[in-house]
Amino acid sequence: MRAEPKPLIVVVEDETELANVIAIHLERAGMQSQICSRAAHALKFLRKNFANLLLLDITLPDESGFTLLDQLKAADIAVPVIFLTGNDQETSKIKGLNMGGDDYVTKPFSYPELIARINAVLRRAERNADLNVTKNVRITDEPFDFCGATITPVRLEIIFPDGTTHKLGRKELGILAYLSAQPGVVVTRKALIHSVWGVHADVKSRSLDQYVVKVRELFKAHGVDLAGFRTLHGIGYMLEVPVAAAKGEPKPAKPPVAAKKKR
Repeated sequence: MRAEPKPLIVVVEDETELANVIAIHLERAGMQSQICSRAAHALKFLRKNFANLLLLDITLPDESGFTLLDQLKAADIAVPVIFLTGNDQETSKIKGLNMGGDDYVTKPFSYPELIARINAVLRRAERNADLNVTKNVRITDEPFDFCGATITPVRLEIIFPDGTTHKLGRKELGILAYLSAQPGVVVTRKALIHSVWGVHADVKSRSLDQYVVKVRELFKAHGVDLAGFRTLHGIGYMLEVPVAAAKGEPKPAKPPVAAKKKR
């Protein structure tokens, strides 16, 4: 029977002895660790590798933990974060949690409690991931329109103007959702792949193009014109905005009804 993969915990801590002891306790708890003594080291590692959780000190030699979290968000790297720091000020705790931290543990701490908190955050992250259809779409998302067809994420269905309903693949759904949220904007292949598959996905442009071809064929089979969905060769795609919608022009007003003359 294949063993379950061990969760990877990135420990961002410049105190070498403390980082090593944390790594020992993580290993005993059935996890694996990657120690980073600098924020830049952690950012470089997470750009290239998937991690299940980040144990993050606030005071680091090069950048603060808060700055690193901002950099991860800017790079579209989503990873659960537990701040593990000697800073016990309430303002710091509030800032860390408001920034998106999943927990805040102050030094000194109990190792059994730390492991319990890590497991709690991992469980929450797993439950949240269960709602994901793709990286950018959740089953709880509202239905949206794409070139006249209505797409319902919770049912993975697309309803065409002729009233017919068709099942939609997860990746096709993710592609249409991302494009519909970027009307009038040039979307590169790289941006689209990262949005639907994730930053670390090993997906080639040719694979993406094949999914787009499937979408075009599906719409064509139901008589829907996709002239506004353009392929920009060598770049990516663009969903054009109708001229009236782009200018914000109101719909033509109905002519006023003539008032009846009194006798």
